[in-house]
Amino acid sequence: MRIAYLDCASGISGDMTLGALVDAGVELPAIQAGIDSLGLPSCRLVASEVKKRGFRATQIVVEHEPEHAHRHLHHITKMIDGSTLTAPQRELATAIFTRLAEAEAKVHGSTIEKVHFHEVGAVDSIADIVGAAIGWDLLQVEKIYASPIPTGTGFVQIAHGRCSIPAPATAELLRGVPLADFAAEGELTTPTGAAIVAALVDRFGPLPAMHIESIGYGAGQKDFDHPNLLRLVVGETTSPDPDAVALCDTIVLLETNLDDLPAEQLGYCIERLWEAGALDVATTAIGMKKGRPGVQLAVQAAPTDAEALARIVFRETTALGLRRQVVQREVLPREKGTAQTPWGEVRGTVALLPDGTRRFAPEYEDCKALAAGAGQPLEAVYLAARAAFASDL
Repeated sequence: MRIAYLDCASGISGDMTLGALVDAGVELPAIQAGIDSLGLPSCRLVASEVKKRGFRATQIVVEHEPEHAHRHLHHITKMIDGSTLTAPQRELATAIFTRLAEAEAKVHGSTIEKVHFHEVGAVDSIADIVGAAIGWDLLQVEKIYASPIPTGTGFVQIAHGRCSIPAPATAELLRGVPLADFAAEGELTTPTGAAIVAALVDRFGPLPAMHIESIGYGAGQKDFDHPNLLRLVVGETTSPDPDAVALCDTIVLLETNLDDLPAEQLGYCIERLWEAGALDVATTAIGMKKGRPGVQLAVQAAPTDAEALARIVFRETTALGLRRQVVQREVLPREKGTAQTPWGEVRGTVALLPDGTRRFAPEYEDCKALAAGAGQPLEAVYLAARAAFASDL
């Protein structure tokens, strides 16, 4: 299977995407022909080779006549529908702009029909997005993967004023996308880049096993203390099932040490944490000062849940402080499954391993109920469920 991987070490933008596509082998004249058919004021894509902190890359600049138009989604879709783009190219370009419209409408309390495109409605942004849609179609890959996305830090000036990074629309577009912890000062991921990621990427995680055919480097316009590059790796996957690649996301780890809390209160706290959406809760026996035995409470949380879970720990325990870390974790893709045992059906979770095989974990409550009802050992039900699932593969 032919796949592509976006290595977004320095974020992603529309022009960086275009540069990476051209650098990986997509013909710029083919992209330009599609742009020309949109009916935009004189608009030309200019490619040049540049260096970013010593590394070469292709940089795309959109040259066009000055304009001051603010467009709605229907203005842009009309351009796309009236162009010479192929059906897949029109669908992809429209999908990216629709994602942008939905994000803008959400943050401004409007609708996708009424929302104004400001920066992303300008000629250069239209060229970047439509050009990217053409380029991805010409690249002819079946799956697109990406690394976690860094957004940068600080502030950015947009049409609505000075906003913290990520800009509101960018943050909305990156809902559900794993973010990388990279404290570079400045905007690394733009709304256009975030929309491309949201519309195109199938999975996030490390580089999949593959035979590399080409590598493209797209340069951003700004200079940082790091190479401001987007790397695009294209090739054939070597995995029996490329979707088995582990997913990478960002979580918050909360930890505290306790030596003066009754066990019942700790148990109650753990129950509340699970109910509030903790990803995982664990305790470890430790030794503390003056030889007192204690316990370390560790809570894994989605970034959006971390504050609520921290409040539970402070309310329900004697903790005076919490250690907080933002960490990356790899998570195997999983799905729900069932297995038919001699005593009844058992539900469970199916994990997809990197080699393409599937591992079935039976649901404890189902196994417990069947074991009690049939007078069988719990282990026998577990074994029967795993054997039944394996026989059905």
